[in-house]
Parts: sequence; structure tokens; C-alpha cells
Amino acid sequence: MPCYRCLRRQGDPARGPSAWKRGVSKGEQVLVCPDCQRVHDWVADLDRCGSCGSTRLTRTLGVTRCAECGATDDSGGSDVTAAARPDPNELSADVSAALRRVFGTTDP
Repeated sequence: MPCYRCLRRQGDPARGPSAWKRGVSKGEQVLVCPDCQRVHDWVADLDRCGSCGSTRLTRTLGVTRCAECGATDDSGGSDVTAAARPDPNELSADVSAALRRVFGTTDP
């Protein structure tokens, strides 16, 4: 993945922590090269957590997660909100319905 500002590609990293920084901008994970970190106010371009306002966001498999408070968002937007827990009864009913469709079984 290239730097989102200058499109420079990251080379093989030296041992130790990388000088490149990660963030989420416009709902997509981005990398920022060391040169752009020095020249631009790159943090201002990053999305912020809707719960705590942090820019310490990561995006993996379509889910944005705040490293500060743990809030998640899988809507693809840049406004991260606290994740709601699914109702176990609804999940159980969904699984039962799927099993009936696939295997033609009935619930006991």
C-alpha cells in the first residue's frame, strides 16, 4: 500500500519499529510515509472515533476499530460508534432457520 499523500511505496523495513504511520481516512486504511509526516498535517486528514474522538483507528476486513476505546463500525463510514451486541435469542432463531433451509430439519 503506498503513502496516501505522495503515493511512495514502502520498502523493506529495517529492524525495529516502522517510521510509516497508519490511519483511517474517508473510511479506508492509509499509510503515511515519514516525509509526508514531516511536511503535512496528516493527522488532520484522518477520521475520528465517534465515541472518543481519537484518530487511532484501524480498518481490517471492513471493520473500523478504535485503538483508544475499542468502539467498532462495520458500515464503511468514517463515524465509529460503539458496537451493539446481537441478541442471543435472535441469533439462535436465525441459526435454526438456516439449518431448516439447508438440511430440511425441524426443531425439537
